[in-house]
Amino acid sequence: MIIKILKKDIVRNKVITAAVFIFITLSALLMASGSNMLIDLGNSLDYLFEASNAPHFVQYHTGEFDQVAINDWSFSNISIKQQQTSEMINIEGSKIYLNNNEESEADTVMEMGFVKQNESFDYLLNLNNEKIEVENGEIAVPIFYMQKNGLEIGDPIFIKDKKQTLAFTITDFVRDVQMNPSMVSSKRFVVSNDDFIDIKEEFGEIEYIIGFQLYDLNEIPSFRNAYSSSGLPQKGMAVDYELFVALNSLTDGLVAAVIIFISFLLSLIALLCLRFTILATIEEDFKEIGVMKAIGILPKAIKRIYLSKYVFLASTATFVGFIVSIFLNQLFSRNIRLYFGVAPKGNIEKMLPLVVVCSIFIIVVAFCGIILKRFNKISAIEAMRMGNTGETYRSTKALALYKRRLINPNVFIGIRDVFLRLRLYALLFFVFVVCTFIMIIPLNFYNTIQSPDLVKYMGMGRSDIYLRLSNQNVQLFNQIVDYIKEDQDIVKYAPSVTSKYEIINNEGYEESISIETGDFTVFPIDYISGVAPILDNEIALSYLNAKELHKEVGDFVEVLVGENHRTMIISGIYQDITNGGKTAKANMEPNHEAALWYIVNMEVTSNVSEKIDEYEDIYPEAKITDLEGYFHETFGNIINQLKFLTMLGVVIAIVVSILITSLFLKMLIAKDLSQIAIMRSIGLRLKDIKIQYITRALVILNSGIIVGTIISNTVGKGILGIVLSTRGASNIELVVNPLEAYIISPVVLMIIVTFTTLVSIVAIKEFNISDINAE
Repeated sequence: MIIKILKKDIVRNKVITAAVFIFITLSALLMASGSNMLIDLGNSLDYLFEASNAPHFVQYHTGEFDQVAINDWSFSNISIKQQQTSEMINIEGSKIYLNNNEESEADTVMEMGFVKQNESFDYLLNLNNEKIEVENGEIAVPIFYMQKNGLEIGDPIFIKDKKQTLAFTITDFVRDVQMNPSMVSSKRFVVSNDDFIDIKEEFGEIEYIIGFQLYDLNEIPSFRNAYSSSGLPQKGMAVDYELFVALNSLTDGLVAAVIIFISFLLSLIALLCLRFTILATIEEDFKEIGVMKAIGILPKAIKRIYLSKYVFLASTATFVGFIVSIFLNQLFSRNIRLYFGVAPKGNIEKMLPLVVVCSIFIIVVAFCGIILKRFNKISAIEAMRMGNTGETYRSTKALALYKRRLINPNVFIGIRDVFLRLRLYALLFFVFVVCTFIMIIPLNFYNTIQSPDLVKYMGMGRSDIYLRLSNQNVQLFNQIVDYIKEDQDIVKYAPSVTSKYEIINNEGYEESISIETGDFTVFPIDYISGVAPILDNEIALSYLNAKELHKEVGDFVEVLVGENHRTMIISGIYQDITNGGKTAKANMEPNHEAALWYIVNMEVTSNVSEKIDEYEDIYPEAKITDLEGYFHETFGNIINQLKFLTMLGVVIAIVVSILITSLFLKMLIAKDLSQIAIMRSIGLRLKDIKIQYITRALVILNSGIIVGTIISNTVGKGILGIVLSTRGASNIELVVNPLEAYIISPVVLMIIVTFTTLVSIVAIKEFNISDINAE
């Protein structure tokens, strides 16, 4: 009997059953895929770090140094497991040509370094996570360039200058635990030992990578301080294991967070959709339910009949969702697999997505059971007499039709019905809020990440040209500044020097810190609190530095300048997602002996590209770029992924709006059957009734869009802030495109909801009062 009832119900409500099936499937699919993505991210990252034998602390250094002193210090330090110093040849992009391209990589913001395979640790891996081995004339290229330039195995690469040309053939692509992410502005190419010697003799300058592995990762902070005070080479950036993990996981971690968040919202919508469906079914079968109760069938038995349908639907849908997720996981984890590789999974990790899907099944069935408790409240007599739930609402004189002569009567009746049955429409309102949220949040994320205003969260002022000199040559830096002073096309400029200093931390120990010195009022940045340092005893800290040191604006901090301790007052706290989020700014004399790099920001009146070309010809040692080019290269990967999520969010929002609107209206029409028949019998045209229902849908939609937009720009800002606060930006301002967020998105939803409403109420013309009486 149950099978016959289920078969009849499914045949009768094909559209509703299909919609419920799709939503449960979609919910299971996304939750399984989301959990798979998180597992892949964690496993693959661990696998990459293990296969590459990742370093725990790395000091980059340019210039002469004493390796014997490093060996002696390493031997005497019991926390060091092993030490390795390797060479990297940095070659200007203007001398490198990829894949027979007639144009060089002169415009790249990346520092292109050529290395040979390391011997002890920090291995450069291929796409199988195996140590790369290349023969003479062969080269392994970073994955970044494979994606950016569409390179393939067998493509040529040339290193050229006026004297000679070196040709290489691509035989592998590099996974680099240090420089994988596009946000890291250095990339390592792997060549053979013989080719490395040839390149070293003819091209570029040497930068040394002084790496350490420790016995205990927990000792990294104390080791960093010990190395900083050791007097060993430090003319370059110092990075550690924690930063490697953070940079590698940031891009895909942010994408995974957005996917999981959308999955959660869709699961919530799936349950609401299910509620709509069950209520609509109860409305349609109200009289039959009354008959079953009247002939003595217990409410539990009736509930079991209806629940069996949703048990069947939920089990089938979750199973299909799980199977589809297995194939779609390749799509969601594509970037993870490319940059980190495929890591083996344990039995628990393999079962976790299935456990998530089973949890969805249990939640769906339990949710249905709760809703079906309504059978206990249904009176057999009332059900057979009224034919529906008999829900009515009291009229109110404040919303009397005769008092609203200036408004179209049908429009007013639609608005009036919404106000009188707010509880009924609240669910549809909530769904439209969520749809708006799903559509706008990824869109705002995408616009924020690709906006030039992101520079505010990188500790830099916004300028036309960004010049960076890594060579610790103060004479060359002064020459560049003098040339800029005489350049009539430069409206304003601001030189700065980033040097390494020692700061006294909360425990009273010296801790290494990079401080940028210069005038920070020329190209100002936004501060979370306070202002830029102006006096020579003022300092501004990045958010993460201030958090780690437990400092606020107005507090004091001691900085070791030369042999002297200088007490500095904190003038401001700013956001910075570069260099691990730990930087500082001060307006004092720079320490050229410990200089890490030199920077000049410029604003020009002439063509930016032409001015960049001019400075590149005169000062080939400097890295010169515009902000647009900088962001395109460093954030290109995450921008592409967020673009995919934005499109996914729009599609999901549209599909959800169509299905929920049609389900809701079907339930509403079933509930209003007698009223519709009466209106048709007293002469109301079908057009009039359609206007009433369209008005109801659009009132709810517009309200949902307004609230959803407000929440998107408040809660959405908080979500992005939580994710990026770990990288140094706690107060993100979402970049909102008014045309997309306030016009195009709402208009698209309005058109879709209106069309869905018109399609959903076609069946109204079949109702008349005689049909109701006949029943």
